[in-house]
Amino acid sequence: MQPFPLDPTGQDIHGEGARLRERGSPTLVELPGGVIAWLVSGIDQIKKLFSDPWVSKDPRQHWPAWREGRVTEDWQLHMWISPRTMFTAQGDNHRRLRSLVSKGFTPRRTESLRPAISRIADDLLDKLAAGPDVADLRTGYAYPLPIEVVCRLFGVPDDVRPGLRQSVDVLFDTTATPAEAKANEHRMYEILNDLVAIRRREPGDDLTSDLIAARAEDNDRLTESELVGTLLLFVAAGHETTVNLLDHAIAALLAHPDQLARVRSGEFRWRDVTEETLRWQAPVTNVPLRYAVDDIELDGVVIRRGDAILPAYAAAGRDPGLHGPTADAFDITRPDKTHIAFGYGVHYCLGAPLAHLQAEIALPALFDRFPDLALAVPPGELRPVRSFISNGHQALPARLRPA
Repeated sequence: MQPFPLDPTGQDIHGEGARLRERGSPTLVELPGGVIAWLVSGIDQIKKLFSDPWVSKDPRQHWPAWREGRVTEDWQLHMWISPRTMFTAQGDNHRRLRSLVSKGFTPRRTESLRPAISRIADDLLDKLAAGPDVADLRTGYAYPLPIEVVCRLFGVPDDVRPGLRQSVDVLFDTTATPAEAKANEHRMYEILNDLVAIRRREPGDDLTSDLIAARAEDNDRLTESELVGTLLLFVAAGHETTVNLLDHAIAALLAHPDQLARVRSGEFRWRDVTEETLRWQAPVTNVPLRYAVDDIELDGVVIRRGDAILPAYAAAGRDPGLHGPTADAFDITRPDKTHIAFGYGVHYCLGAPLAHLQAEIALPALFDRFPDLALAVPPGELRPVRSFISNGHQALPARLRPA
């Protein structure tokens, strides 16, 4: 069977996921640049792989195509593989890098951010209330709230944020040409290196300053490339999951007013909305990449040593083997909302509790402020971002008050 070429525009990720599921899981897919990988869409299969010591995230050790230079530096997805971070590390290196930032995401520190997140949400809602009756809630609410939170955590100055946002958009745009992706990589590293220089001169109570201090104490504990790579992971890409979570949760509730009413009445919790949104619209569609350390047999298919593996989070959330014939429906009353939107196993997302907290605050605040909120276009006219990695809308136009 020929590899299935993934649509770089991401215009129909769930339709594509269903077609890939029909081919079987795992199945071969083609990424931009002709790179071949095994896409895995079954949720139990992904959990099995993520728990398997013979599956790695380190391309330098376990992806021959990368190690031998067959995947070149102008590959569009180069920035998803090349940084030295806990996202691309395995074993002891992963534990070392994760430990350096984990203290910034403890339950106590996460909960301590609640007042600040509430103030950020209120400020954004004030701006929306002062504007026109129709607003883009992705641009005006779902995007700026998480990026403000992560920028405060990592001490990113206000004047750095616009350039950072533009680079993040290109990072997730899988229609970018090799030249565009390479130019964006240079811009992104300039921004992050400048951030490190600023915080070295002016250290503060933020995680960037903490990482710089850790490097100063012990160069072997954190190299300069790992420091910058960690900032790339958290500052550049770390907020995208929350942006898309808020985006899809708002769109889903506005498209299902009966379910919104049941949440606002207290019959169901906002946590039910969050979990069902994460299952129904995983904020990250596919997550590049993992690699077979040795031959792996998965449901009758052998993934050979050195082969790349692409976990399909969005398809897994709608796995009919777990969620039955209604897997494609948004339903907060669903008893089992199991998903892997934040990963699974030792690489489970450190920021997941913070994403939950932001949704827990932002969603009720929005609907309390604008109880007559309604989509300004039919749900079918909402356009997805151009990506088979990020799963969100280009815009979320909504009417804040009755016409």
